[in-house]
Amino acid sequence: MTALAPTLQAFFTDRLRQQRHASDDTVRAYRDTWRLLLRFAATRTGKQPSLLDIDDIDSNLIAAFLNHLEHDRHNSVRTRNARLSAVHSLFHFAAPHHPEHAATISRVLAMPSKRFERALVTYLTTGEVDALLAAPDPATWTGRRDRAFILLMVQTGLRVSEVIGLRRDDIHLGAGAHAACHGKGRKDRITPLAKPTVEALRCWLAESPGTPTDPVFPTRTGHSLSRDAVERRLARHQATAARTCPSLNRKHITAHALRHTAAMRLLEAGVDTTVIALWLGHERVDTTAIYLHADLGIKEKALARSAPPGIKIGRYHPPDALLAFLEGL
Repeated sequence: MTALAPTLQAFFTDRLRQQRHASDDTVRAYRDTWRLLLRFAATRTGKQPSLLDIDDIDSNLIAAFLNHLEHDRHNSVRTRNARLSAVHSLFHFAAPHHPEHAATISRVLAMPSKRFERALVTYLTTGEVDALLAAPDPATWTGRRDRAFILLMVQTGLRVSEVIGLRRDDIHLGAGAHAACHGKGRKDRITPLAKPTVEALRCWLAESPGTPTDPVFPTRTGHSLSRDAVERRLARHQATAARTCPSLNRKHITAHALRHTAAMRLLEAGVDTTVIALWLGHERVDTTAIYLHADLGIKEKALARSAPPGIKIGRYHPPDALLAFLEGL
């Protein structure tokens, strides 16, 4: 039997770091998957993680682990599939090195990803954006910081990792104001800044001086905000904003929802989807099609152009209050 430990160590040092030159985010994601899986396997088998063999991590154990992620940890299907992809990656690496475990490896690699329903994207209307921007307390340092990063995210559509990774010298507020970021897939891109965003950032940076390499949105100790911190701040401000804008109670506002909001604002302004894909840093243009599916207005305009002559265009409105109630169920 071949111990799992040296194979796992070689996977991270040789395959990910040297051969694939994987990003830090990828390494961390794979590390977290295997940390969870090894702890789960240790509980199931009674062995210490360093004593596990490749055959101990068989398809039955991985299937139980995936069920554990969904039902006990309440992870989404997307997260479950991402964890399985990380497991597959190691077993692909192990296959040519350990032919004696070919049966176990082949069964693991044959495990399919789980299919899931693709929900429409969550985004904010103009009124909801205004309410969210008004939620942070302008009398506090954290409130002014939070308003600045919410405005930046809504206008630019930067990913949360890109926003918390911004350094002061990435922000250019002179002629041709823009934010330069190092995004997903090691792609560098430049995103223009609108005048309200420029003014907000200028005030914020003047209030919190620092070196060019300091984070744009630091914690009180001067470190970069974490993803969890951003999500907690957004949840707090959503609860505040919902007092004046009740429609926010029906939405789950995350940093990615603000990215979707930026994309939908561009789409509603008539910007072509290829430009939106470049703006958001999408690898493929067809990724941007999710916003076309979410925009009912575009579909109604298409229907109006294609309707036969003599057909009145519009939405159905029940003629009676009771019928309207039933329609809304």
